[in-house]
Formats: sequence, structure tokens, C-alpha cells
Amino acid sequence: MSLSPQKDQTDFSVSMAVTLEDAPWLGWILVKALMRFAFMVANNVFALPSYVFYVIILQPLRVLDSKLFWYIEGIMYKWLIGIVASWGWYAGYTVMEWGEDIKAISKDEAVMLVNHQATGDVCTLMMCLQDKGLVVVQMMWLMDHIFKYTNFGIVSLIHGDFFIRQGKSHRDHQLQLLKKHLENNYRSRDRKWIVLFPEGGFLRKRRETSQAFAKKNNLPYLTHVTLPRIGATKIILSTLVERQENGIPAGGDAKQPDSKPKGLQWVIDATIAYPKAEPLDIQTWILGYRKPTVTHVHYRIFPIKDVPLETEDDLANWLYQRFIEKEDLLSHFYKTGAFPPLKGHKEAVSRDMTLSNMRLFLSHSFAFLSGYMWYNVIQYFYHCLF
Repeated sequence: MSLSPQKDQTDFSVSMAVTLEDAPWLGWILVKALMRFAFMVANNVFALPSYVFYVIILQPLRVLDSKLFWYIEGIMYKWLIGIVASWGWYAGYTVMEWGEDIKAISKDEAVMLVNHQATGDVCTLMMCLQDKGLVVVQMMWLMDHIFKYTNFGIVSLIHGDFFIRQGKSHRDHQLQLLKKHLENNYRSRDRKWIVLFPEGGFLRKRRETSQAFAKKNNLPYLTHVTLPRIGATKIILSTLVERQENGIPAGGDAKQPDSKPKGLQWVIDATIAYPKAEPLDIQTWILGYRKPTVTHVHYRIFPIKDVPLETEDDLANWLYQRFIEKEDLLSHFYKTGAFPPLKGHKEAVSRDMTLSNMRLFLSHSFAFLSGYMWYNVIQYFYHCLF
């Protein structure tokens, strides 16, 4: 009994020593996070109003040449997306790409179906789509309505992204609004890609409900993804897929990339995997307090003509199968640290996704110079009027 106080004192001393040793590192993490947060705020203060003012001043061009207007707006949209991507890039959060090369279809129309684990998924896609030609320029996002009320909400509203409200009570009305939105904005704004999270929420929030649904309907038990919801995908495909006279969907052929019929041509199945299944969130992306990490993104491409659109059950079964395959892909990744080879290949090939530091520097410079210019313009008119 007499040894116990000595042991407790020793444990306490060791604990204090560890804490004191970690103090400088923790202090640096805090200082770095505060500096990054201040830089992010400055980005938003200068870049977002500049985007809005540029769009306002270009409204006459929208009347004269709508296609050119939306192209310029898309370039500015990509500029802002690049700034968001840079926050993670400078913190050491990089992306490794696997599977098929989606650059090959960057000029075609496609819908991208992505698994959803955390808010960092959106930031990851913002990064890995930066080097895919004009994809970001001509892209439309479908995202939760809560994003409408974030600092980036005004930009997404102007660009024509769609904010969808989750929940049974809103479902039918939201799908009607989505169909109308696509009809009014997709073609008129020369959009080509749509990014969609079919699971309808984060993995941690939907997993239990999805597993109960799977058990009830004799479907596989999934742990790394959830069964997708069909509604939004069905509306997108039924609205944007051009059909031939015989009713068969017109679509590209994976073996003939030069075949370019009109309408939606491809479905891209994108699977995001984080080391140790620990996803990044937007707070980590901004503050950078987590150690540098590599996020892995796997792509598969399906011609739209291979997607069954005859009945809702056919489409549901096809989508379920894709997410069952995602489960297998993620299980393999978490066991081995790599995705398996594509069908017909012996080895899996990965590609480091890189951003140009010079381009990022020019993007940030343009943001701050634009903000400074608009500040002086507004100040000038204010003094003229008052």
C-alpha cells in the first residue's frame, strides 16, 4: 500500500512531462490555425464580393451573348473553387487518383456519383477537378440546402448550383424543383457535368437507417457506404439523356471516345477513401490542424446507354449494384491501402493529382487586387454621392 502514492506521483510526473513536451507543438498548431483562419477570412472578404461585382458589371454581355457571359462566369467560378482547393493543398492535404482517367471525357456531358462521408468530400472534389480542363467551368453541383447559407452560397446561387432539402416531407416538391431547375439552367448556361451525392447525407448519419432498409429488403449489409436514394438521379437522367427514335438512350461508347452524341453521355462513379477511414471535414481543411494526408479517389466510367432507364426498379437495382461495388472497393482499400486493379488489368495504377503553385499564387493575387480595386471604386462613388 505504501508504494501506491509513489506510483501515482510518478504517473503524474510522466503525464506532465508529456504535456510540457507537446506544448510547443500544440502552440504552433494553434498559431498556424489562427493564421490560416485569418487568411481564409481575407480570401472571402476580397474574392467573393469581387466575383459578385464582376457578374453585375457583365450583365449587358449576358443579354448580347449569353454563352460568352456564362463562360466568363465559369472561369471566375473555377478561380474561386481553386482558392478553396488551395487551403487544403497548402496544409498538405493532397489527392491520389485511381481507376479510369476522367480527363478523356472532360469535354462530354457526364453525371458524377460520389459517396459522402464528410464536408471535406466537397473540398476534395474541388481539388481533384481543377486539372480536368473546363469541367469546373461548366459544372453544376447538387448539395444540401444548408450550403446556401454559407459564405459560398451566393456564388453557388449565381452559378446555378441546386440546393436540395432532405426529408420525406420535402422530397416530391424538391424533385419537381430540381427538374425545373435543370430545364431552365443546364442547357442555357452550357453546363456539362453534374456532381451528385446519391446517399443523401453523411455516412455516419445514414448508415444505421440504410442497414435497416437493406435488411428489410434483402439487400447486402454495407458498412463503408449506404444504399443510394434514387429520386435525384432519376430526375437528372430522365431530363438530360437524349433518346434515339427507338427509345434507347443515346450515349458514348467507352471504346470509341470520339463518338459524341448530344445529351448526357457518361456516368462517373467516384469513390472517395480516407486513410484509416478518417474523413476530413471543412474545419480541418480550413485550419489545417491535422497532419498532412493523402485522400484517394477512384473513378469508373459507364456509358449512359448501359444504364437501364426503362423503370425505376431497373435504375434502383443498377445504382444499388454500383454502391455494393463501392463497398468492395473501400473494403479492399482499408485492408491494403490501395484500390484493386480495374477489370482486365493486372496492376492498379495511381496518379498524383497536383496543383500549380504559380497558378494558385496568381489566383490569390487576382483576388486581393480585385478586392482592392472594387474597394476604391465603391469609395470613389460614395464620395461623389455624399
